[in-house]
Amino acid sequence: MRRHWRWLLLAALTVGAVVPLVMGGPAAFHELARLPLSWLLGMLALIGLCWNLNAWRLRLMLNGRAPGMGHGSALATVMVTEFSLNATPGGSGAPFTLAALLSRHGVAPARATAVLAVDQLTDMLVFATLLPTVALYGLARYLDWGGWWQLAVPLGLLVGGLVLVALLARHQRRVLIASGDLLAWLGLRRRRRYRMARAVLRFRRGLEETLAVPRRRLLLMFALCLLHWLLRYSVIYLAVLALGEQLDWTYGFFVQMVAMGAGHLTLLPGGAGGAEVAGAALLNPWLGTVTAATVIVIWRFVTFYWYLIAGGLVMLFLGLKEARPLMNGG
Repeated sequence: MRRHWRWLLLAALTVGAVVPLVMGGPAAFHELARLPLSWLLGMLALIGLCWNLNAWRLRLMLNGRAPGMGHGSALATVMVTEFSLNATPGGSGAPFTLAALLSRHGVAPARATAVLAVDQLTDMLVFATLLPTVALYGLARYLDWGGWWQLAVPLGLLVGGLVLVALLARHQRRVLIASGDLLAWLGLRRRRRYRMARAVLRFRRGLEETLAVPRRRLLLMFALCLLHWLLRYSVIYLAVLALGEQLDWTYGFFVQMVAMGAGHLTLLPGGAGGAEVAGAALLNPWLGTVTAATVIVIWRFVTFYWYLIAGGLVMLFLGLKEARPLMNGG
């Protein structure tokens, strides 16, 4: 499984580099010489701010249940978790990474999973709030109204997911009983069914404790999440400005939102392939093929490769820190 993961990551890195080259040719990479270093450093600093916002949000969700976790530890946890999110197919490694990192601070796996669930629910709520406004603006000003269904589908999925979560929370007892009956019908042993039921109940308790905070804290968590996505989805707009071109901020936000949605369909780490193709297709009419491809290279470096580089270095540092006492003891 680990070997397959490495091949998939290598495929994602290759596809992410090849797609802009195919679309814009070598000139797309030559255009990078027009990018001032100060702009690139500014965009990387913006990502650093996003990591710090998420670290603050993580500490709010833990609500003091991770003794000894300061802002630095929370920041390292966020960076390594997002490295795992971008380095594994569909972000499948993120829950295990977060659980392993939080266990170092005495957080049980069920509570870590609950924290990740709250994090994902907050993201869904933010996008369900932003998508209608941004989508309507994009359709009205830049796109043909005949493509409305392309935006209605993700919005419907987001709203449907939130409704499903609400229904599961309200009828959890019935769901557990029905699930137990189904597993028994499938021939799963009673001991295994009870073990799974206990895990679900522990997760529910962790979820309730994570959400059992004052309303002001919940609003702050939402505000931090909203600010994080507004900043992160401004990278395309900033990349265009850095190259001396012009693009409406809302359209840049819209392009990045649609491109990342398309990237998830590829199931490759970081949404490689789909994100580049969708982003370039939406930017080409306004910037030209070469400039659009160059913008895609900058955007993907800042929001994908930089996550792998910085998060990987932090993961290596934490691994060496854990191994040092063992090496000294040996």
